[in-house]
Formats: sequence, C-alpha cells, structure tokens
Amino acid sequence: MIVKRGSVVSHAVAMEWGIGKVVEVNDIRATIRFNDGIVRKIISSHFTDLKPADPASYHPPEKEVAMTKTRSSKAKTARKPAKQKKSVSSAL
Repeated sequence: MIVKRGSVVSHAVAMEWGIGKVVEVNDIRATIRFNDGIVRKIISSHFTDLKPADPASYHPPEKEVAMTKTRSSKAKTARKPAKQKKSVSSAL
C-alpha cells in the first residue's frame, strides 16, 4: 500500500485503534489520527501493517486526546546551590 496524506487506513495488528486518517507522511514515518482519538506515528518499516479502509468508515474523534509530554513541576523550580566543601587546613 502507498501511504499518502489523506489516505484512510487501518492497522492490521492493532485493530482496537479503529480506522485512521493519514495527516502527515515523510520518508521516515506517517502521522495518523485514529478513531480512538490518539494520533500515532508509524515508522515506515511498519507501513506493511497498514491496510486501506473505506473512507466512509473514518469518523474523527469527538474529543481529541492530547499526546504531549509535559515537564514535572520539579523541573521548573530553581535548584539549590551545591554544597561547598570546606577546606581543611593543616596546622604545621
């Protein structure tokens, strides 16, 4: 199958994802929005797992599930300064 933008596909191995629509494709991967609301990136070596689907069977999800990574609140706080070593002076 030739994967191109706008194609409607299903994933032969992960049928629970539902039907997806290709929103972006390049030499490395395709970005596909599936019926379950998740946008997945499929690497080109797995394009053989994608099968053409009936365009009428694709229904965009009503509520989009965000797949963004966020930093924890700890990463945003200032770090404590490192403890300084006390110099040991020897008495001669």
